[in-house]
Amino acid sequence: MPRLSSLLTALILCFGAATWARAPDTNVDTLPAYVPQQQVSGTIRNAGSGFAGLLALWEAGFAIYHPAIHFVDDLRSGDAAIGAVEAGAADLAINGREPVLTEYLSFAEVFGNDGPFQVTVATGSYDKLGKTWAQVIYVNKDNPIAHLSMEQLDGIFGTDRTGGYEGYRWTTKLARAASQNIRTWGQLGLRGKWAKQPIHTYGYAPTGMSNFFEQKVFHGGTKWNPNYRQYVEASAKQATDRAGTTDQLIAELAHDPYGIAWAGVAHGKGNPNVKMIALRDKTNGPDIFPTLETVRNRSYPLTRSIFIQLNRPPGTAISPPLKEFLRYILSRDGQMVVRQNGNYLPLTHEEVERQRHALETEVEYHVIRPSL
Repeated sequence: MPRLSSLLTALILCFGAATWARAPDTNVDTLPAYVPQQQVSGTIRNAGSGFAGLLALWEAGFAIYHPAIHFVDDLRSGDAAIGAVEAGAADLAINGREPVLTEYLSFAEVFGNDGPFQVTVATGSYDKLGKTWAQVIYVNKDNPIAHLSMEQLDGIFGTDRTGGYEGYRWTTKLARAASQNIRTWGQLGLRGKWAKQPIHTYGYAPTGMSNFFEQKVFHGGTKWNPNYRQYVEASAKQATDRAGTTDQLIAELAHDPYGIAWAGVAHGKGNPNVKMIALRDKTNGPDIFPTLETVRNRSYPLTRSIFIQLNRPPGTAISPPLKEFLRYILSRDGQMVVRQNGNYLPLTHEEVERQRHALETEVEYHVIRPSL
């Protein structure tokens, strides 16, 4: 018995060590400090979002190392960020979302390549509206479902498709059949009175949020379940009254035991009649509940990011001033500023390393040539 107990203890310790070793490192204080590769000067033109003051803090911190750099900012709208780069009015697009199809297309037509070079500069927020919040899945409190896979989300919210977009390119390899549709709760393993009940789907009307959902859940597909009910953010410019907004979405889900919705943590907070559920990235992967820590360490599958985007033709290096600014952001100094600002979350060590590597690696995407 003592020998068995020792063996179990050893296995538990080994498993715990392995789990700890795999856990993403979120300690900003141990990231590499910023060390300039060279002194740079000149003007960097930024257009888009100010990231709720974060960009100004990055600029001030960078100027300490490079006092000869001057910033010119036009931060009226994140939705104008990529367009400003295309128009030659900006060097960097400061953007809280991924490009949409028309931005990929226009970028290809203006610059002759497949889209903007995109650098992830911070993780989106956990529960702050307007700050690239993590998307969470809600069901009615009486629904016994506790977790779903990303594949199941596709089956629930999507429908059969003949293909999907990778950037602006249509590919049939992203097709899926109608047999993969999930339309009743019994298909998800619920029994008894739930088994034959239809699944009612709720979520956002077309926005940057729905674009992310299509890319992440539908693999670039754009077809939704025919019963999908659309809403807009209650505080958004698109909203005309409370009807058809996220306030109504949560209120309706609270009275619909057979409903399922995607929204933000803040939308359902304080409503005891809805509950969030866990997600797993792969069918046999671990169930990840949306918490501040799982969003911070980017293990939660619907964690989002904020970006800086630029034109980087294939086979070219990034200009020294832009590269140094991006290196600063992807350093201990830059990510401590993210923590200080408090609206977004710093990147993990792994993500910082991935992004820094991309800065040093020549891009090799397809070049679009004009028709003759």
